[in-house]
Amino acid sequence: MQVDTAIIGAGAAGMMCAAHANGRILLVDHARAPGEKIRISGGGRCNFTNLHAHAGAFLSENPHFAKSALARYSQWDFIDLVDHHRIAWHEKTLGQLFCDTSAREIIAMLRGLMQQNGVDLRLQTAAHSITKTADGFTLVLSREGNETQVHAKRLVISTGGKSIPKMGATGMAYDVAAQFGISVTPTRPALVPFTFDKDRFAALAGVATNARVTANGQSFNEALLFTHRGLSGPAILQASSYWREGDDITVNLLPDGRLVADLRARRAQAGRKNLTTELAQYLPARLVEHFATHMDLTGNLADQSDTRLRQIATALSHWSLTPTGTEGYRTAEVTLGGINTDELSAKTMETHKVPGLFFIGEAVDVTGWLGGYNFQWAWSSAMAAAQAL
Repeated sequence: MQVDTAIIGAGAAGMMCAAHANGRILLVDHARAPGEKIRISGGGRCNFTNLHAHAGAFLSENPHFAKSALARYSQWDFIDLVDHHRIAWHEKTLGQLFCDTSAREIIAMLRGLMQQNGVDLRLQTAAHSITKTADGFTLVLSREGNETQVHAKRLVISTGGKSIPKMGATGMAYDVAAQFGISVTPTRPALVPFTFDKDRFAALAGVATNARVTANGQSFNEALLFTHRGLSGPAILQASSYWREGDDITVNLLPDGRLVADLRARRAQAGRKNLTTELAQYLPARLVEHFATHMDLTGNLADQSDTRLRQIATALSHWSLTPTGTEGYRTAEVTLGGINTDELSAKTMETHKVPGLFFIGEAVDVTGWLGGYNFQWAWSSAMAAAQAL
């Protein structure tokens, strides 16, 4: 088989690239269906981009690398594409855009675009034995015991990272990089829940509250969720991308900072009110009970001095915790790290060392915040490569 471009990995980036590249395009994936991460994302409604997507919302050893691709194919471009295909959407919070109906609409849109572009999509097909030739690459496709040799002028790797192996993640991109002497920055799970020893928060499992969570100087104000294994929720997932093994995180359960002033006013008006009852106006009752076992929260409001109220507020707004770890790639939404951006053209995603070899999407050392940023990187990096193919 002779093609102009072979793309391995039919996820968001791979399909987007295949849909817009020129020439004869072969798209290969070992999964039964394309876009499985799209299908499950956003509770089945796909948080497909973010209104506020910008380079500062992405982690990379080179924080400037993503700027070119994001500027040349922005969130507004993808929104225009979605609107053109009459997919209804809504903004949830913090600029996060979701399909009104189903994530399957995004998959159907991409499949339709690929069909219009004449893409040869091969599912339940493994690609292996990749070799460089004088005028491109050869690879072997395997399906149900049958093998096909393919020659491609160009090769695009869009197989993602290691996150959510049950969805088929293998880390193949890193193997291909190693084969061709392309460096990979250290990888680890990101956008992932924290774990703690000894069922520390098991009694609070299911409790949720708004909080500001800080890790290594980066703070996020969103929901926090207690689980049987530790802490989750958007604020925690965001902070996990900045956390390193052994580091503390700081949890501010009173991000609006009004507790002392409010309790002083309540003390003057209703001093006989129980302190824990009043705290339960600001925090879930079960969480107040938890703190009551670790700090003195007895008595009525009238019993509390200004100094004591400030001490309580400080304890609740500067809660320092040391996670034992994370839940790992099993539940991580993305993989932090990946193909070293020094190895790639920021304009085309092509490798400097191996002409014709491209890496796009999650495989690259560009990792976005929670809330549609990583899908935007998939669209933007895919288009950067597609325009060069």
